[in-house]
Amino acid sequence: MPFVSEQVQSVASQQLSKAETIKLRNKHIGQACKLFYRSDPLKIVRGQGQYMFDEEGVRYLDCINNVAHVGHCHPEVVRAGALQMATISTNNRFLHDELVQCGRTLTSKMPPSLSVCFFVNSGSEANDLALRLARNYTKRQDVITLDHAYHGHLQSVMEISPYKFNQPGGAKKPDYVHVAPCPDIYGGQFTDKLYPNADLGALYAQPIADICERQLAKGQGVAAFIAESLQSCGGQILPPAGYFQAAYQAVRRTGGVCIADEVQVGFGRVGSHYWAFETQGVVPDIVCVAKPMGNGHPVGAVVTTPEIAQAFHDTGIAYFNTYGGNPVSCAIANAVMRIIDEEQLQQNAQQLGEYLLRQCSQLKQEFESVGDVRGMGLFVGIEMVSDRETRSPDTQAAHWLVNRMKQLHKVLISSDGPNDNVIKLKPPMCFNHENADEFLLAFRECLTTLRQEQMQARAMEAATAAAAAAAAADAAATATNGVIATAAETLANKTKLFERQDRLIKSV
Repeated sequence: MPFVSEQVQSVASQQLSKAETIKLRNKHIGQACKLFYRSDPLKIVRGQGQYMFDEEGVRYLDCINNVAHVGHCHPEVVRAGALQMATISTNNRFLHDELVQCGRTLTSKMPPSLSVCFFVNSGSEANDLALRLARNYTKRQDVITLDHAYHGHLQSVMEISPYKFNQPGGAKKPDYVHVAPCPDIYGGQFTDKLYPNADLGALYAQPIADICERQLAKGQGVAAFIAESLQSCGGQILPPAGYFQAAYQAVRRTGGVCIADEVQVGFGRVGSHYWAFETQGVVPDIVCVAKPMGNGHPVGAVVTTPEIAQAFHDTGIAYFNTYGGNPVSCAIANAVMRIIDEEQLQQNAQQLGEYLLRQCSQLKQEFESVGDVRGMGLFVGIEMVSDRETRSPDTQAAHWLVNRMKQLHKVLISSDGPNDNVIKLKPPMCFNHENADEFLLAFRECLTTLRQEQMQARAMEAATAAAAAAAAADAAATATNGVIATAAETLANKTKLFERQDRLIKSV
């Protein structure tokens, strides 16, 4: 691995203690920037493959980092970036092979109609540009998004992210943004329990069609429908079959375009396909990619049709992004895509994902607190509930599991979803069978301990309730006895009074 000695020296030369790092972070970094494990944050100083290491050398199994797609500090990615950085890094107004090769490789993974790229630095930038392309092409402004969706931190994409604007303190949703239900068949508006024989894809697509019809009736139409191909922040949501086909048809009938946000789930993570939208048999008009594309390096892209790209060009306003498409970023992205193919990471995601889903489904059979297990490839969600019948979310249990996995087992997982009760698994794609078993063994121990603690808590509650009931009964009995004694005493006094009165009458 390149730079091993430099790595060791860098870690060894860390001068700040963890307490000092926390103190400086609190002083100089905005408090809105949240930490994982805030009560006991991790200080991570090194990464390798599917592992991260803290300042004391403790190794953690990383089950949450879908950014380090091919593994932390993959030597080929590091080598490609370092070599290009040592050669030249400039903007894309100059000809460079890494840029055009990246565009060629990226579009070769897409359906044929998606053949033109714009390079950016992040998923937020990609989604922002996608909205701009859609609005320019359709000459409309209105956008349909999904409840619980997250599309980035720029103002334009915060406006279409209910995951953010629905929080306390969130900005008011603009009138030109329309929110359709999240296609969650376990805990959403239309569930497999309430509608066991229904076409859930059609049911969830109907609100989108309704929005389109209302817009047409007002003479406005829609510019775009944007959706994550699989919702991650929304709780690892897999849309029902046929959903995107019906939704795309409704949007396109009104002249709108369809945007697939693949920032979280692209580049082979779902296993069966390179892109998650392919699992629904649709072809978007615009696709946004980022996070895994750079394996931790900031790079992203928007891929679209020649027609949409030409309409953007016809405005006469050039698109220039200082760092988008720079040679270093493109060299890294080229290395990532090459590694996915050479190391057969997509195939690994499919095989290992099937194993994880089988084993997690077994846990669901054993533990009542596991309400649902769902996923594709190395994108898995485990929904924690307090009552299987009502599917009531158990946020406290999810948080307990996340913390125990980290503290006891040195396994990093996270929770998300509208109720923050869904355990998320989206590890680096080099995750292997041994890692899966390590997670499963640790998670089983946590579920077992959780069940024991919940049983003890219920027993204690029952004992407390019984004690309270007994105390109440004792108090009632005491009160009753007091009343009887008082009545008896009153009766005796009256009897004595009558006897005195009787003796007095006889004496007279």
